[in-house]
Amino acid sequence: MIEDQDLIDQSPPPPPDPNPSPNPATIHPRRVPFEHGLLPIQKLVFADPIQTLAPVKQKLADAAASKNNNRVGSDVIADVLQISGDHARLVLETLGSVLHSEDDPLVGAKPEEVESVGADLRDLVLFLYIQSYKKLLPRTHKDSAAVADVWPSTSAFDGYLSALSPIQLVRSNSRRFMPSQADDEAHQLSYLQKHLGNIISLLAEPVEGEGEESLVLSMEAFEHLGFLVQFGDKGSDVSPLSQATPFFANSDPDMPAVPVPASQVHDWLLQNIASALESITDRVSGKENGPSNASDQDDAMSDACDAPNKVAPSGRGPCLIEGVSKTSLVKQASDLRGRSVKVVNCHDSVIYLLAPLRYATVYGCSDTTIVLGAVGKALRVEHCERVHVIVASKRVCIANCRECVFFLGVNQRPLIVGDNHKLQVAPYNTYYSHLGEHMSEVGVEPTINKWDKPLALGAVDPHDSLSHPAGVADSQAESAACVDPDQFINFLIPNWFNGEEIGSTKDNPFPLPDPYMTAQQRNLKNLEETRRSLRETPLEENRKKELSTALHVYFKDWLYASGNIRQLYCLQGD
Repeated sequence: MIEDQDLIDQSPPPPPDPNPSPNPATIHPRRVPFEHGLLPIQKLVFADPIQTLAPVKQKLADAAASKNNNRVGSDVIADVLQISGDHARLVLETLGSVLHSEDDPLVGAKPEEVESVGADLRDLVLFLYIQSYKKLLPRTHKDSAAVADVWPSTSAFDGYLSALSPIQLVRSNSRRFMPSQADDEAHQLSYLQKHLGNIISLLAEPVEGEGEESLVLSMEAFEHLGFLVQFGDKGSDVSPLSQATPFFANSDPDMPAVPVPASQVHDWLLQNIASALESITDRVSGKENGPSNASDQDDAMSDACDAPNKVAPSGRGPCLIEGVSKTSLVKQASDLRGRSVKVVNCHDSVIYLLAPLRYATVYGCSDTTIVLGAVGKALRVEHCERVHVIVASKRVCIANCRECVFFLGVNQRPLIVGDNHKLQVAPYNTYYSHLGEHMSEVGVEPTINKWDKPLALGAVDPHDSLSHPAGVADSQAESAACVDPDQFINFLIPNWFNGEEIGSTKDNPFPLPDPYMTAQQRNLKNLEETRRSLRETPLEENRKKELSTALHVYFKDWLYASGNIRQLYCLQGD
């Protein structure tokens, strides 16, 4: 029901325009909920969302009514959805990481407050609805013969899904890659186009005395559609969703706006989505039939063979780092501050992204070390092999990876989903001079590190469009083992900040657990003893030179065998 009827202008709303004009600014899906907000929990994936969610919404609304703030906590979520307390908290943490409004209490809630602060009922319902979304299948490479697999054709793992590696599974025999930004956006818009009527009906309320057939949408409820869509051209600021509409744009801020018929909102949004889909189709077909435009970023997911070592800025979307191969790449805060980033199809390289970031995605990489600065919302690592990831982040999700090691400073439990094998986790192991201020800027807490408490969910992702063998839907993903403290070493980031102001961070901001600190101190002690014994060994000058030469030869051999010689050349080049 609509509250505060006495404060609302009772003049009748204008009749629905049979041909509502689309907004001159283009509508876009918010990619974040679709990329970072899907959870492989079977009880959250509804075959018929509207039939299932309508009664769920009513139960949640009844519980929220007792608090008079339209919010529900984890205990209510667990009870209504029949999920565990851990999963209910995961729902809240995930929703908080992808919300469209930074002013929502859940976004800024401290870890101990999350369960009691809870979620706005309308945001939660939309979040639950899109759990039915199916991701777009990876696209076929334009020149499949030019790309070779980086994993052996037969696997040592006897998994039930496939003998293929994560990258091979994505590419399949036709060499498939991450969908382009344009393809993904069109797929998400098509999903919203199909389900828009249901989504609006979940946010709408019936007019008092006129029954369910007469649904209206208040401006406040309409704003919650900003969880799924936004208006604005590339590089422009995203304004409140209501300001993009003909219904609420000129509303008096001192007087609640008149609710609008849900059918009118539905028709107007459908027209905008149809216009956006047509624009994407024209743009993509123009590229296929005409010369490529290097400045156009909507097809930024082209592969490494077309654009080696590609770094593609995008005004509206994330910065793309793609196809980096057999080299080192450094990006600092001046390049990336406050941005989101995607690292895609990078191989046999070392990548440093030393900046405060909102979201980060690492996809389809192999034999690469990736150092991310501070990620304030979420990091997702997917379809990677033999990758080392070092990150300070509020949230981390690992999906379909093999033989990867994650050095984590993470405020929430790392999430492990899909077909993973031989993963390892370890405490955070590096620093750079501006790390502390970057963590503070995006809200990563150095006093909370849940690196050793991974939460494994389903081995099969119900949101992908791949077929899976029967009977494995409820299987749990293989979790990660902790790196042996004796194998733990610090990672040294070279100083690329010459000429810039040096930050205040002089050590790892995350305290090391006792076993790792003890092992590190023991290794340092052994190193000092070895140095001392070498210095104090009585040798003739020619023997000392022979020893020094031998040590240099072995060190050089190690540099070449490990591939670290490439980093030295890159440092010299910089």
